[in-house]
This record gives sequence, C-alpha cells and structure tokens, in this order.
Amino acid sequence: SFFQEQTTPTNRSICLVSTSLPNLTMAPRSRVALAAVVGGTAVMAQQPGTMQAEVHPRLAIQECDPNSGCQYQEKSLTIDANWRWANVAGKNCYLNTDEWDQSFCPDGETCARQCGIEGANYESTYGVSSSWDSVNLKFVTKTQYSNNYGSRLYLMEDDDTYKMFKLLNKEFTFTVDASQLTCGLNGALYFVEMDAKGDMSATNTAGAKYGTGYCDAQCPHDVKWIKGSANSRNWNNTAVPPVGHYGCCCAEMDLWEANSRATAYTPHPCQNSGSIKCEGTTCGDTLIGQRYDGVCDKDGCDYNNYRMGEKNFYGKGAQFQINTEKPVTVVTQFITDNGQDNGNLVEVKRIFLQDGKVIENSVASILGDAKNSITDDFCSVQKNMFGDTNDFARKGGLKQMGEAMDRGMVLVISLWDDTQVNMLWLDSTYPTNVPSSTPGVSRGPCAGGESSKPAFLRSTFPDSSVRFSGIKYGPIGSTYNSQRRLEAEEEAAANFV
Repeated sequence: SFFQEQTTPTNRSICLVSTSLPNLTMAPRSRVALAAVVGGTAVMAQQPGTMQAEVHPRLAIQECDPNSGCQYQEKSLTIDANWRWANVAGKNCYLNTDEWDQSFCPDGETCARQCGIEGANYESTYGVSSSWDSVNLKFVTKTQYSNNYGSRLYLMEDDDTYKMFKLLNKEFTFTVDASQLTCGLNGALYFVEMDAKGDMSATNTAGAKYGTGYCDAQCPHDVKWIKGSANSRNWNNTAVPPVGHYGCCCAEMDLWEANSRATAYTPHPCQNSGSIKCEGTTCGDTLIGQRYDGVCDKDGCDYNNYRMGEKNFYGKGAQFQINTEKPVTVVTQFITDNGQDNGNLVEVKRIFLQDGKVIENSVASILGDAKNSITDDFCSVQKNMFGDTNDFARKGGLKQMGEAMDRGMVLVISLWDDTQVNMLWLDSTYPTNVPSSTPGVSRGPCAGGESSKPAFLRSTFPDSSVRFSGIKYGPIGSTYNSQRRLEAEEEAAANFV
C-alpha cells in the first residue's frame, strides 16, 4: 500500500518485530500493513504448517429481526496470514534481511507450494484476546523472540470460511472503546470483498482458516502472498514496508477508522468484481503518478466529523458530544433507492448511542448545509470544495459500492500505526504543505510531527489498545431502536474493563 497524495491516505501499516528466532510473521493491513518482523524476520506462507495447531478465538455476534429481536451466533476470528510463521521444516521462507530465501522461493508458485504457515498464539504473541461478544486488540506485545505491533483479524463463518455480510437495506452496529488510542493510531473495523475461502487453491491449501486472501482498495503491494503465490517478483526489501511487484485490489467499506481524537467512515468502490491480482496501471500506484488510473478509488469519500467542520463533536472529554473516554455504540445504515435488499445503495448513514441517548451524526457545516450522511451528492460537493479529484464518482460511486456489498464482504478488525504518513490523513493536518486553514486539510486536532511517528508510538504507548464488542446486524432499526435494546447496549458498554 502506498500513501495517498492528498485526500485520505489509508495505508494501514501493521507490524511485528523481533530480534531473535522465528516464531511468528509479518503483517500488512491495507493501507500499509504493520509488518511482522521475526528474528529480524517476517514470515508468511500458503500451506498449513505442522508445528502449531490453529485455534481461532471465539466471538459471538447477533443477527437481529425487528419482530423477534436479536439472536446470538457463535463465530470466531482468524489473524491475517502475514503475521504467521512460514517455514520449511523450521527454516524461514522469508529472511531477516527482508528477502525471500531463494532455496525455498526461486519463484512465487514454488515458494507457496513449499512453505507452511503455522497456527497462532493469539494473546501471548499478537495481543488479541476475546471474551464472548468482545475482542481486545493490544498495540505492542513483547515475547521472547519478538515484538508484535498491531494485528488484523477476519470474522469466520466456520473454521474454513469467512463470514460474508450482505448489508444493503440493513444496518450494522458495534460498540467500541477507543479511549486508549492516542494520536497516530487507528483502531479500524471495515469490510473488504475478499474471497470467502481466502483464495484457496492447489498452491494455497491454508485458505481462510489461516487468514489468506487479503485485498483492499489501496491494492496493497506489501501483501506477501497473493492468489496462491508468493509476491516475490521484483521484491524491494528497502521499502518500508517491503513491497512486491503485484498488488491485490478489491472494494472496501470503512465503517470505522478512529482513535480517541478523530474518526471517519469511508466507501471505496472498485471497478472489478471480487479481488484481483494487479500489476502496472491496474494497481494505480501513487508513487509513479498513476493513483487515479487504477481500478479502485483509493481516496474514497470520507465523512470525518472534524474535517466536515464540527470540531467539538468527537473527542476526549465531556465537552464533546461523543466522549471517547467512554465506549460508544456505532450504527451504520445502508439505505437503498427502493427500500429493498435488491435496490441500489444511495446513502450511508451514521448514528451514535452513548449515555442512554441516540446521537445523530454531526452535520457537514463546512459545506454550508445540513448534510450528515454519505450520498453521491455529498461526495460531489465535498470533492469540489476541497479541490480533490472525484475518483469516487469515476469508479461508480455508491451504486458500485453497493454492488460489491450485494456480492458479500468480509469483516476486518485491526489496530495499526502508519509508517508512511503517520495517520495525519485521519487526525491532523494533511497534506502538510498546504495551510491548515484550507478547506478539507484539517482532519483532526493532533499535532503530528514526531509524536505521531510509529517509532515514538511503539516506545511511548505500548499498552494502547482498542476493544470492539456487541456486533449486530439486521434490517434498518432492528439493532438499536427499542428502549430495551438501548438499555442493553449501555449496560454492555458500562461493563467494559
């Protein structure tokens, strides 16, 4: 993933670093994944390993009906393949020099056939713990062999298949505690159009069970394994993170990207169906001037309350309408033009619940009207005022986003820092060479600079974490509407520890 030039770079950098023997892996999240460096080595692969069994952390979610209420479903989570140890008989396939071991990986397909990917120690190695309907992600986890930074998890339907959500004419609700996330960090919950089986094939028999098949609208090049092959061609081990020749593109719907100081939700449509292995212009690489030539809308159409002019809506303290010192329940509604599941997506609406109150999303006062949701018209007005390229419209806008949602998307939960632009696109001034008074440039109250850089965050705020709980989905109004459900949400939020 490469940083975005202007509007909303969503490079999700995620990392695992070690100074001794291999035991784990590297991890990218789209946007640039934080990497996992194990024994100075980041390791990943495509065949099931034999050295450690994979046991998924359990997570209960609820499917709701306006008449019968909400019913629990017992599901589970898996961590992305890039975090995992890949090896041949205990020997790393990816070296501590950030290079592929040519004895195992003379080419991408041979590498995938030979290297085995191991099960994960979720809490002790990756800082991931779950309890019934909640999951907690810790920022820095130290082990005998490595330091792990962040994580990226996928919700499972069963042990071998990702759960596919189809949310047109429905709503999705969750509770989040972002109180421990400082400037420069991002606790994210979003959907991508990954394959339900994780692109399982003859050269990828690990599949979804081991977290394979990641893609997003940034067409990330730091994914080590794409479509059953190692991404080893033209591998650049001097880049941060290291990147390969290929990327992997798919539609992305960001429901929540946030820390305690700023938040945004953003649709990113793509012209392709499902995920594709990209190269050249198709990837739309920013660093070679092709950002808007690829198949995906990398900027997206973001709704960031601070950027939209409401600087007192979201933040730490009682002076904000949404006080991030407490958990908050977040509802996202996907409105169709005909009010049916088979309609076209025309609006993405946001509602908050906190302290027993339903709080409507803040209006986009900077645009001079009362808009408080994402529509094609909102995106056009926003892009025009901010002087941004309207690649969102070029790539099909909400209709195209809705078509991906209708095909089904995978839920992703992650915690990451940003090795490219320090999360300035979310919580500070970005781009940095433009006055902060320029419309759209001020995105949050954070100072940026040294205090938002990964090295500073990892050493100063290692105990940062984010907790997601109370995941629900169902028809519009079914997940939060009654007073009984509201009280239950607030009780659950109050029990967060």
